[in-house]
Amino acid sequence: MDAAPEWLRRLAAAAAVMDVPRIIRPPASGGRRSAVLVLFGDGPDGPDLLYIQRNEGLRRHAGQPAFPGGKIEDSDGGPVGAALREAAEETGLDPAGVDVLGTMPELFISRSQFRVLPVIAWWRKPSAVRPVDIGEVAAVERIGVADLADPANRLSIRYPDGHSGPAFRIGSMMIWGFTGLITDRLLALGGWERPWDAATVRELPKGAA
Repeated sequence: MDAAPEWLRRLAAAAAVMDVPRIIRPPASGGRRSAVLVLFGDGPDGPDLLYIQRNEGLRRHAGQPAFPGGKIEDSDGGPVGAALREAAEETGLDPAGVDVLGTMPELFISRSQFRVLPVIAWWRKPSAVRPVDIGEVAAVERIGVADLADPANRLSIRYPDGHSGPAFRIGSMMIWGFTGLITDRLLALGGWERPWDAATVRELPKGAA
């Protein structure tokens, strides 16, 4: 595979300085440092993104789709190392085939108190992926950007605290919450966003919170 395409380099540069929505803006202090891998690849129908679906039995974020990632360990050497290590542990991907282009601003998940640094990367040499840590990961999916941008797959979800946010229903997977917000911003920054019905808000399905 070739080096990262120019469109992704432009997206990574724009994402590095994007405005952070208030709902995921980190506090001045506190929280646990973590990182996620926002991995773009060259799919059969254009660019795609790698997602995992967390196991239903987890104490935090049970059943939720997410980008691969987790807590930054001292041995990781920082967020990039953590994102690649976690992605390899969760999906089996080979980090040697991944080119890191940059990071987004630090974001915050208030419910779990994680300070998250998304690492944007290009899948230069894709490897087979699957749920490796089956205690934590139920599914691994590559989802096309065109499917994410399709207005028919987009919706707004109201959370129990009264806030609402963007969500995406692709096959059996519904991407919402923190991951939905990041996905929404990536579509806008990449110029893929299409008009969709954001005014109609649906309640979060029972058991999804």
